[in-house]
Amino acid sequence: FSRGCRVSRKRIALVPTMGYLHDGHLALVEGAKRFADVVVVSIYVNPTQFSVNEDFDVYPRDVEGDREKLRRAGVDAVFEPSSLYEAAPSSSATSFVVGTGEFIPGGHETYVQVEQLQKVLCGVSRPHFFRGVATVCAKLFNIVEPDVAVFGKKDYQQWRIISTMVRDLDFGVEVVGMPLVREPDGLAMSSRNVRLSPDERQRALCISRGLRTAREAIEGGAQMSPAEVQRDIAGAIQSAGGAVDYVEVLDADNLSPVSGFAAQDTLIAVAAKFGSVRLIDNTVVRAK
Repeated sequence: FSRGCRVSRKRIALVPTMGYLHDGHLALVEGAKRFADVVVVSIYVNPTQFSVNEDFDVYPRDVEGDREKLRRAGVDAVFEPSSLYEAAPSSSATSFVVGTGEFIPGGHETYVQVEQLQKVLCGVSRPHFFRGVATVCAKLFNIVEPDVAVFGKKDYQQWRIISTMVRDLDFGVEVVGMPLVREPDGLAMSSRNVRLSPDERQRALCISRGLRTAREAIEGGAQMSPAEVQRDIAGAIQSAGGAVDYVEVLDADNLSPVSGFAAQDTLIAVAAKFGSVRLIDNTVVRAK
């Protein structure tokens, strides 16, 4: 499929997903259309991103629903491998869904790691996670051969890690980060949101409220230290019955610690659990 597009001199945009698509994913598709002639969406729940005690087996899936959403969105092809740890068979370039088939996973030994960026935020409690993300994205880039890859900034650390991998390993891919998309009530869109009870969802809104309050206060001139921001947001989450994984204030470019907000764009990032559902969210405070 990709080679046919290249023969026709068409630019390819790839939107990697794990399926169970929502409006945030579809916003990435619409964004991808601005950068390319052809949009390919991959759907693959990547097992190397999950540890033994995580939610791989219960991660929501809706294959037919996803395909229909992507057809309506005008996607040119969907790449749905059953496994990315064996070579995919050849597929018809005229098929909407390409790369399907049953594969027997082999003894996969080669992984990609972005050393420093994976050691903060989600990488602290999930040390396996970004090795899996970087490896599967490298494989997708090699298979699909996109000119552009589009990621959402809700997964901010992932976007920075893939951008760094592409730079360091000379992938000929432009990595584009698209704005975080929220539900009408402010909750960051995520495939995991469906697993929240109505009460948990209502209580989880303290995350987006805390981020917005902090950003607006700082950009409005309030003198707040990173430690004060962390304390306020973590306290709000705990008061709402959530379990805080982290609240971090970091340089938005290299994810290093900062002493204040004036000198650089600053990422405020949160991970917390409500019930059994782990949620992440973030906002960026612009430098003055």
